[in-house]
Amino acid sequence: MELLTRKKKIIQTLSNCDNIADAKKHYESLQQYTKQFAENPNKQFLCTVLDGLGNKDRILILDSLAETDRCVCEIEAILNKAQSTVSHHLRILEESGLIRGWKKGKFTHYSLIKPRFQEFLKEINQWVEKVRNWSPS
Repeated sequence: MELLTRKKKIIQTLSNCDNIADAKKHYESLQQYTKQFAENPNKQFLCTVLDGLGNKDRILILDSLAETDRCVCEIEAILNKAQSTVSHHLRILEESGLIRGWKKGKFTHYSLIKPRFQEFLKEINQWVEKVRNWSPS
């Protein structure tokens, strides 16, 4: 019931917008846009990587790994955070495909995955080139 109420409210809001003749039809076309986005593997790739990049601590981890491979204890010292917090960030970065970890003695070490960053740069550049609606300033 809540979904139906939300849909009705959105259609009502759309009906008040300029240049929308049929709010219900416009709503349906916008829903198709959402569906196409969810089914586009390139867009999902960007979302995955951007989720990994979406935190200043994770950017700091990546920045430190750009210099050299690091063990978890070094990353804990860099962030000055608890092991559980560091592990959480490392897991997200690994799931994003931006870093990989491997055992070296007692500790896990991490390094950047260059092809994943290169693929991200390619995809984000392609997305930027397709933008048709840039603000003039």
